[in-house]
Amino acid sequence: MTTSRVLTWDVPASGGCETAWIERGEDVLHARGRAVGTTPEPYWISYDLDTSDGFVTTRLRVTAETAARTRTLELRHDGRGGWSADGEELPQLTGALDCDLGLSPLTNTMPVLRHALHRAEGEQEFLMAWVSVPGLVVRPSRQTYTHLARLSGGGGRVRYSSGSFRSDLEIDADGFVVHYPQLATRIAAQ
Repeated sequence: MTTSRVLTWDVPASGGCETAWIERGEDVLHARGRAVGTTPEPYWISYDLDTSDGFVTTRLRVTAETAARTRTLELRHDGRGGWSADGEELPQLTGALDCDLGLSPLTNTMPVLRHALHRAEGEQEFLMAWVSVPGLVVRPSRQTYTHLARLSGGGGRVRYSSGSFRSDLEIDADGFVVHYPQLATRIAAQ
C-alpha cells in the first residue's frame, strides 16, 4: 500500500524552508521537493529522489539556482554498491546505500526506516553520498544513527552524528523528521 504525504520544514540552518511531496510504499520511497535558503548564499533547490527495496537510494536529481548560476546533479546508485554523478563514477562511495542532501531533513529518513531506528534499539554506521547545497558537490560522509527512545504515537528519538557534530532527532511513526535541533523543525504535514 502506498501512502502520500506533504511535509514542510522551517530550516533555520539555511535561513529558509523545504517542502517535500512524498509517496511511500512498504519499503520504497519517492519524493520531490523544493527548498529555498539564504545561507551560505540565496538559493532555490528542486529535487527528485527515488529508492528501491529497503529504502536504498537509486537516484537523486537536484537543481540548484543562485544569482550567479544554475547547477544540476544526477546522482545514481547502481544497486550493486557503485555510484555515479552525471555519469562519472564515484569509487569513494562504493558501499554507500544512501544519499544525504545537505540542509534537508528528508534524507535522514532512509537509514532510519531501513533499520527501524525510530522504534527499536540499535546503532548503525553508514557511508553516505553527501551532497553540498547549493554547490552540489558530492563527497563521502561517515554517519552514525543511534536509537535513544521510543516516543508516544510510535515515533522515536534518534541521535545523528558525523565527525564532531551530533543532534538528537525527533522522528514520527512513519520515519520522517519532526525536529532536528540545529537544522529544521516541521511546520506542516498532510
